[in-house]
Amino acid sequence: MARCLDPKCKQCRREGAKLFLKGERCSSPKCAIIKRNFPPGVHGSKGRKKRTTEYGQQLREKQKAKRIYGILERQFANYFKKAIAQKGDTGEILQQMLETRLDNIIYRAGFGKSRQQARQMVDHYLFLVNGKKVNIPSFQVKPKSEISVNPTKEKTKIISQLSGTLEKIQVPGWLSLNAQTKTIKVVNLPKSDELEKTFNPRLIVEFYSK
Repeated sequence: MARCLDPKCKQCRREGAKLFLKGERCSSPKCAIIKRNFPPGVHGSKGRKKRTTEYGQQLREKQKAKRIYGILERQFANYFKKAIAQKGDTGEILQQMLETRLDNIIYRAGFGKSRQQARQMVDHYLFLVNGKKVNIPSFQVKPKSEISVNPTKEKTKIISQLSGTLEKIQVPGWLSLNAQTKTIKVVNLPKSDELEKTFNPRLIVEFYSK
């Protein structure tokens, strides 16, 4: 499966914002945005030039969204095509599709410290969706679906270590987490006020609509 191999901290510095690609490190003083808050490259230390063109702003928002969810260009463009084909706010629908990816839900529920770790957990058949094995990180989880730990993987180290941590996790309102049984339920599609404002979907829609 194709994936971006650029250093995680370099991606955050390029966007000038924390994208939380490295889990706990992003919340520590070691975070690259705290230590070196300027773009990567030879001339990065001279400061961040302010982008004034509409195209530049739209491009940066698209790149930011791609990096947050770990998606490459072709797949991201396909998400937009599916979103624009549906009735409603295209930007909101696009963000809903990204949020309801299986790897993102695993991350949101606190099973993975980062989306990359959550993706690896899905790859290794650690979860069931409605009782069926799924190892596709981009799998779209529908409302009312239930995600549970694969019984054959209960004793794996990464799952057994979750016992005391899941109870402290605050999941978004559109998810329901049972820390004792380690099950996640998608209550409904995330509404506009439940979506994080980490990027501006309107600018992404404008970028692809040209």
